[in-house]
Amino acid sequence: MRLLFLSAKTMRKSSVSPHRVKRNSPRQAAKPVDKGPRSVILFNKPFDVLPQFSDESGRRTLKDYVPQTGVYAAGRLDRDSEGLMVLTNDGALQAKLTQPGKRTGKVYFVQVEGEPAESDLLPFRHGLTLKDGPTLPALIERVAEPDWLWQREPPIRERKSIPTSWLKITLFEGRNRQVRRMTAHIGFPTLRLIRFSMGTLQLEGLAPGEWRDISHLI
Repeated sequence: MRLLFLSAKTMRKSSVSPHRVKRNSPRQAAKPVDKGPRSVILFNKPFDVLPQFSDESGRRTLKDYVPQTGVYAAGRLDRDSEGLMVLTNDGALQAKLTQPGKRTGKVYFVQVEGEPAESDLLPFRHGLTLKDGPTLPALIERVAEPDWLWQREPPIRERKSIPTSWLKITLFEGRNRQVRRMTAHIGFPTLRLIRFSMGTLQLEGLAPGEWRDISHLI
């Protein structure tokens, strides 16, 4: 989220009579918003937590876990998804991580219903067409369940008659619910989604609900 600057030009009224501003009158300079010291925080968002700091309905938000103020999420992570969020007041870093033109890779570990074959994964690598247009080519491979993975609360609903498998997916763009829409498009619905990294920034052993300030490291 980019910080906006307020214009210092104001409309004034006089109870006596309107007056003209002299052409050579200097304009008052806009005062820059004080963002405070640069701040970069890594947060492991748990399942069923909104990726924002407030909610009128009383649902769990980032504020329930991160006491830092003045930082904003670089990109979203759906309420039903888990994993890495980068919270910062650094506009340049936000742009680098989120703007499509930057092509910053974001790695997800995804549990899907079914067992896709290599031929099922090819559309990811070439780009597939969703309702909002064609996607950029993505990296995808089948992997074992990550050994660092935590238990989700509540656990996913599994059907004994249908096996599940894990995929490692790297996207270079960030559309709304893109991973879920892409796996559904090839016939393998997403059951669980964990974002592991954004660019060079990773979860780094953070447990769900934990955060780490790395402002001094990058």
